[in-house]
Amino acid sequence: SRGKKTLLIEKNVVGGLIGKVSTVTHYAGVIEGETGVTLAERMKQQAENAGVEIIYETVKQVELSNNIKKIYTGDAVYRTKKVIIANGMTPRKLGIRGELELSGKGVGLNAAKDGKSYEGKHIYVVGGADGAVKEALYLAKYAEQVTIIHFEETLGCIAEFKEKVSNIELHLGSRLHAVYGVEQVESLEISDEKTGSIETISDPGCGIFVYAGTIPNTELYTELQLHNGFIPVNENQETKIDGVYAAGDICEKQVRQVATAVSDGTI
Repeated sequence: SRGKKTLLIEKNVVGGLIGKVSTVTHYAGVIEGETGVTLAERMKQQAENAGVEIIYETVKQVELSNNIKKIYTGDAVYRTKKVIIANGMTPRKLGIRGELELSGKGVGLNAAKDGKSYEGKHIYVVGGADGAVKEALYLAKYAEQVTIIHFEETLGCIAEFKEKVSNIELHLGSRLHAVYGVEQVESLEISDEKTGSIETISDPGCGIFVYAGTIPNTELYTELQLHNGFIPVNENQETKIDGVYAAGDICEKQVRQVATAVSDGTI
C-alpha cells in the first residue's frame, strides 16, 4: 500500500471470479495444485500484511466527479481523494427456462466446490473457450461422462486443452435450450444451431456447469463513458476523471487473466 491508508471494499470474498477456478495454470510461479481459492487467500493475506484494511460491504452508489469522492454502502459513506475501480466481472447467465429455479440445484455450479458431489454422474459444461474446457477437464476426474455444449462448430480453446478432451463428449453447433426439474435437474433440452431442432435428454441428477462468458460490473459508473461496457484507461490506469483509476477485468483491454490484473494493480 506504499504507506497510503488503503481501504478495500468487498461485497463477497476477496479474489472474485478467480475463487471459482478449479486450477490456476496460466500464471507464473503458481504452486503445485494451486486453486483459485488458495491463490486468492494468499493474495488476501499479503494485502492485509501490507496494512490494507478489508471491509465486507456492498457499494450501492458512487460520486466520483468531485475532488472528494464519495462511496456509499448500505452502512456508511466513505470519502477519499483517490479511488481504484477493480470490481471485475460477473458470469453471464444463459437466460433460459429453468436456469433460475434450478440454480445451485444442478445448474450454474462451481467446478472446484461442487465437482465431487457429481461423482459417477453425468456432467454438462456449457461453453467452449479456455475456461470452460479447463473446467470440463477437471470435472472429468469425477463424472461418469462429461459433455461440452458449445454453439460453434469447433472449440475456441488453446491446442493444449483440445488435445486432452478425448474422453469428453462434444455437442458442437448446439445450445442449452432449457432445463427441467424441481429439487434437481431431471431433463434438459439442447437446440441445434443450424436446424433449430430440439433434442430432449432425460438425465436425473446431472450437473450443469455454465461458462458462457462474463459481463463487466460497471453499472454504478454512470459518470464514466464506457466502451462496450468496459472502462477505458490510459497507460497509467487513469480514467477520464481525475483521481479515479481502474484495474483488472473491468478495464477495456486485450487479455483478461490474473497476470494482467496484477500488472494493472502494480501500475
